[in-house]
Amino acid sequence: MEAPNPVPAAASDEGRLLAGPESRLAELARLNRIAFEFLRGFRKLHFVGPCVTVFGSARFKEDHRYYALAREIGRRLARFGFTVMTGGGPGIMEAANRGAKEAGGRSIGCNIQLAHEQSPNPYLDLMVEFRYFFVRKVMLAKYSYAFVAFPGGFGTMDEIFEAATLIQTGKIRDFPVVLMGSDYWAPLLNFLRDTMVPAGTIGLSDLDRLIVTDSPEDAATTIFTAATTKFGLRWERKPKWILGERQVSS
Repeated sequence: MEAPNPVPAAASDEGRLLAGPESRLAELARLNRIAFEFLRGFRKLHFVGPCVTVFGSARFKEDHRYYALAREIGRRLARFGFTVMTGGGPGIMEAANRGAKEAGGRSIGCNIQLAHEQSPNPYLDLMVEFRYFFVRKVMLAKYSYAFVAFPGGFGTMDEIFEAATLIQTGKIRDFPVVLMGSDYWAPLLNFLRDTMVPAGTIGLSDLDRLIVTDSPEDAATTIFTAATTKFGLRWERKPKWILGERQVSS
């Protein structure tokens, strides 16, 4: 399946940002838009946690086994008390949000504006839409105690290695990074182990951070155990609204 042809990069605001310098006035206006997008995300997502972010392809349909797995892990994470956060679109994202919703948990989507209009899935308690990919990625990482990656394409790979890099460099704590679908990830893991480790570009400890499983139960239990014992997570909150932050009810 091929993705729809996007509009030329220069036609998008993010495309113009990455195309080189513009006038100082245009750059200042864009900086203000970026700042406002961050502020809007912070306000809407401030009280949604504790979250687990689920990544994966938008292309899997309801009858696919990975859709079923993602739906089940959404249920199990919600039963443990986590908010399930995704990119808000179809496929794996929809399945994880759907599972959380069905279990009575909270379901959040950080949708991205695309030329071919990725529509948010119908299982969201709260949807925040972003113009800039990099702002969206900050939000997907900021509120999460773990990352679960299902099979996916370039976007999923980008999100996995973004999380792994943040952990490796100490920018965030060593939250679990779970890869669901051992057969799909086997060639990538072989490359990491057999090529990158011997070359010295990563260490064995970097590879050990990746948890590979086909069991939603094992994945959810591992995440819950790490959150409560390693990171001291508790679910007691006394929220205070300062900037109009939105509380999301389950």
